[in-house]
Amino acid sequence: MKAIITGHSRGLGAALAAELLGQGAKVLGLARGSAAGLAAQYPERFREAALDLSDAQAVTAWAGAGGLAAFLEGGEGPVMLINNAGTVEPIGPAGTLAPASVAQAVALNVTVPLLLSEAFIAATMGSANRRILHVSSGAGRKPYAGWSVYCATKAALDHHALTVAQDAVPGLRIASMAPGVVDTDMQAIIRGTSEEQFVLRENFVSLKESGALARPQDTAAVMVSYLLGEAFGSVALCDVRDLA
Repeated sequence: MKAIITGHSRGLGAALAAELLGQGAKVLGLARGSAAGLAAQYPERFREAALDLSDAQAVTAWAGAGGLAAFLEGGEGPVMLINNAGTVEPIGPAGTLAPASVAQAVALNVTVPLLLSEAFIAATMGSANRRILHVSSGAGRKPYAGWSVYCATKAALDHHALTVAQDAVPGLRIASMAPGVVDTDMQAIIRGTSEEQFVLRENFVSLKESGALARPQDTAAVMVSYLLGEAFGSVALCDVRDLA
């Protein structure tokens, strides 16, 4: 059992990596940062590649050089790609966002997950058990003022999963999953915005103050259980809150 996870060095990505490692998987993490604790705890089964996941050219070069294919080669059990890395920024009303920030968000949230998915599918031809999980958001299925880029990019992941499922690629299962509201750095960024940028800011402050945010470890446990189960891929869009 092998899994590639983007954005594994913190938050939900780190929790997903830890959950899979705890279940015996070999894991390759892709991120700018490192998960030193996981490396120390699982030296035989955990590897990392330092990549800026908002740099599509760098990720393309890494995949083209064989890093992805080499990790996936051999072994038994499912092979998995979890496109977890993403950003909620830039936040603000349309017309106030810096073009460079928009381009960076689209690269991180859409371009790189799609190109990694293509590289993963190509590298696993012949495998009867390969799975792709996009970490999406309820924001991909419902519009929020101030989140035009975030909502649009998460909707793109949802539609990618829906369309790839229609392709019926042999041995491939794919789903785009909304993880709910999880206590990560992304939530801190949302709370740190102004009312002018995001009119629903106080709602997210209340979630934190009332203890309504889910722990990354708890969310990861539900997500991995579903990812490894027989039901995975039976629907292309799903939500953690419907699975727990």
